[in-house]
Amino acid sequence: MAGPAFRAAPVRVRVPATSANLGPGFDAFGLALGWYDDVVARVADSGLTVDVAGEGADEVRRDGRNLVVRAMYAAFDRMGGRPRGLEVVCANRIPHGRGLGSSAAAIVAGVIAARAIVAGGGEHLDESAVLALATEIEGHPDNVAACLYGGFTVAWTAAGVSAAVRLDPVGSVVPVAFVPETTASTAKVRRMLPGEVPHTDAAANAGRAGLLVAAMTVRPDLLYAATEDRLHQAYRAPAMPRTAKLVESLRAAGVPAVVSGAGPTVLALLTDADAASDLAEQAGKGWQAYPLPIDLSGAQVLPLSG
Repeated sequence: MAGPAFRAAPVRVRVPATSANLGPGFDAFGLALGWYDDVVARVADSGLTVDVAGEGADEVRRDGRNLVVRAMYAAFDRMGGRPRGLEVVCANRIPHGRGLGSSAAAIVAGVIAARAIVAGGGEHLDESAVLALATEIEGHPDNVAACLYGGFTVAWTAAGVSAAVRLDPVGSVVPVAFVPETTASTAKVRRMLPGEVPHTDAAANAGRAGLLVAAMTVRPDLLYAATEDRLHQAYRAPAMPRTAKLVESLRAAGVPAVVSGAGPTVLALLTDADAASDLAEQAGKGWQAYPLPIDLSGAQVLPLSG
């Protein structure tokens, strides 16, 4: 059987940062943020060339184990075969190891770029297949769903198949990411979670997660109550004491603040853009505060210029 036909022209893909969990929505909720990585890829006559600039440029691999390339190869395999050669250029802006979905962004960028390179790629990999493949590589769907679809997403897996619902957040929500210089390992902090939690805590989180859907879409005045978590943040706190302290101090001041993904970034969900500068002072040294728009578009194939 003949393999797929590949487009000769290069493709450019832009993918947003994401924040997962948002407090009570552990491994389910995701929010796309206006902070982007770009990938430009084209078919070559032979071999593999990988160029990386920006975040993580000194650490990111430049061979077949590069995460963008791995995702591209996996997508090509699903679509019937790989090209003879590949050139990939990555412009990274999303901080690595900070709980802002850098790995999900790399995976989604790779899958979308491969699909765009294959003629008729959308027929081989529709949106649900892209989500399934990206989840398979990442291990869980929360970040990849938000990265792929944009907006506020609720993701789940049933019978081994991942799915997601995308919702439009209310326009008054202003995310502010407090990013430290330190990093965290998602795998390491996940191992700190217990196998069982008290029934009262599980029930409380279920209620808060339901409330958060309403708060993010129609009732932002409920964000403080809706972002309370009893399921994972406290268990991870010993690995990130400064993160836990900042979340505690912000919430003590009435700010809806959560650990972004596995941390150590802290995400505050404001309804007043002018309050962002005041929060930056409250965070103190060692934190950079970034007021960010909510990305509503998700992963996009864009023109090469601009």
